[in-house]
Amino acid sequence: MPGTRWLDEEEQRTWRAYLRTSQLLQEALERQLQRDSSMPHAYYMILVVLSESPGRTMTMTELSAMLQYSVSRLSHAVSRLEEKGWVRRLKRPEDRRTTVAELTDEGFAAIVKAAPGHVEEVRRVLFDPLTPGQVRQFREILDTILAAFENRADEAEHPREFDAAAQ
Repeated sequence: MPGTRWLDEEEQRTWRAYLRTSQLLQEALERQLQRDSSMPHAYYMILVVLSESPGRTMTMTELSAMLQYSVSRLSHAVSRLEEKGWVRRLKRPEDRRTTVAELTDEGFAAIVKAAPGHVEEVRRVLFDPLTPGQVRQFREILDTILAAFENRADEAEHPREFDAAAQ
């Protein structure tokens, strides 16, 4: 393909190291949560986001956007969490079309129980191998990449504003 900016050797090595590290990290977190708390990482993330939300509630739309889960994936996961008694879905009285996910007391207890093992695994596989300086650099690198994603999302949502600003 003409104009393709192929990765150079250093970029290729970095890209492959990132892919492998990301895969191994996700697998380690999944194993730990399944082993110690009998929950998949995706369910843990739903519980965490709800536990940190005002009133331990969030609309399904907001939750889907926050976690970057498809609506169907989120709906399926919340159904499983409802079966466990950890989450319940409610309709907003002022807007019956809006569905809200609410973390129950049982769900909060589950996240409180799961969190110590999870954070220990995150520390073991991600932070312990790094120096404090490397942790700062890593965060700065991730912040830069995230800002680029957010800028692209803003451009996609408001293309005319960005076109006008470029002129």
